[in-house]
Amino acid sequence: MSSESKLSPSEVFDVPGNIRHLDTRELAALEEEFRLWRDKVTRADYVRSRTRVFCLFLILRHTGAKLGEIIGQDERKNIDLSRAVILLGREGQQREVPLPQSVCRELRLLINGPSGAGIEGQIFQLDPGYVRRIFYDRAAACGFERQLGAPSVLRKSRAVELLRSGVPLGVVRKVLGHSSTDLAGFYQEWSASDVKNIVRRMALEESALKTSARNTFVGHVTHVRRDGVLADVEFVTADGLTIDSVITLESLYRLDLESGSPVSATIKAPLVGIKPLKEKCTLARNTIPATITSIKRTEVLAEVVGESDSGVPMCALVTSWSIDEKGLREGDRAEFCFKALSVVLYSV
Repeated sequence: MSSESKLSPSEVFDVPGNIRHLDTRELAALEEEFRLWRDKVTRADYVRSRTRVFCLFLILRHTGAKLGEIIGQDERKNIDLSRAVILLGREGQQREVPLPQSVCRELRLLINGPSGAGIEGQIFQLDPGYVRRIFYDRAAACGFERQLGAPSVLRKSRAVELLRSGVPLGVVRKVLGHSSTDLAGFYQEWSASDVKNIVRRMALEESALKTSARNTFVGHVTHVRRDGVLADVEFVTADGLTIDSVITLESLYRLDLESGSPVSATIKAPLVGIKPLKEKCTLARNTIPATITSIKRTEVLAEVVGESDSGVPMCALVTSWSIDEKGLREGDRAEFCFKALSVVLYSV
């Protein structure tokens, strides 16, 4: 997230209790579970089957489409990877919905690779009942209720995610193909505490943080733990990322941080480590799965830039030989790691 990113009141609204949904962090966990499930098999027919379902999940998760809008669709006619869009809806009421580049990469590998050979135009001709069972199973594997894996829950989750990200209501309606003019009332509910937090967090726009740090996050404090000397401050960003910072008690009191407080954080790139996703950062409190988008290197140092599943940019400055040792390349899945002591906090 850029240090000049603006917060919107839409980030802090409550969702009515009858709207079952997953937040951005839970959606990322579900996506990672689908990825692991796909990669567990090696038989060509199993790989093809699971890759098709995985790509179907990615489309539903990132577009908010109905399952019936994708099942049976001819990908040759309705998916334009060069423009990164998918055409949804019935003829005469069709809408173009953008696809993230990460999704386009997976679709390109499926459509143009061995798994797509011989089923051109039929990649998404899958049994809806089978798809739902797989979705329920993956949700259960994440520790969620099985029903939270339903395609309808993914659709509602995407709506909430877009609204929380500050996407205008009219745009959300067009993306989802939603005909209701009361979409905001359906997904949003404002409480007295929301109003208080909105006013406090809007102050961040007026004191936008100017910093040379490449890794910047904005969110609100969710928990504070203290001992006699230090404080462990946990906060959640608008993208659903949880960040931990350890600061002195003096700093905690000076910043006047408590649960609900708006907060910004920076981590210098040299304090960020990176490892292949399969290797866990055992010493780091904060780990963010991402796709490597760029590696720039000299004989000694390498700047590694990545993008998390929710679109948050990350940057690590490491030794060039460590990149070679880990075999990291552009396009690889990796984990950016940093210690809680490396996180510098700022408050309004």
